[in-house]
Amino acid sequence: MEVTAQEVAEWMVQEIRPTGTLYQTDAIEYVKTQFGEQFVFVNENGNTSLSKEVKKAFRKLHGGKIAWDRDGFFWAWT
Repeated sequence: MEVTAQEVAEWMVQEIRPTGTLYQTDAIEYVKTQFGEQFVFVNENGNTSLSKEVKKAFRKLHGGKIAWDRDGFFWAWT
C-alpha cells in the first residue's frame, strides 16, 4: 500500500500530542525508515528536511496550533 504525505503528517501530529514536541532529527529518522525516503530531501543548506508535501499536509492538519522552533530544530504546541 502506498503511503501518502497526509499519513506522514498525521503521524507527526500524533507524536507531538503526548509530549508537546517533536525533534526534526527524530522525525526524519522515523519517516525515512517507516514511511520511505521519498518524504525527505537535502535542502540548499545541506540539511535533511521533510518534503514540501509533508510540511503542507502537516500545516493544514494542525491549523496553526504547532510551531517550528528554528533554534532548537523541533516542532511544539503553541
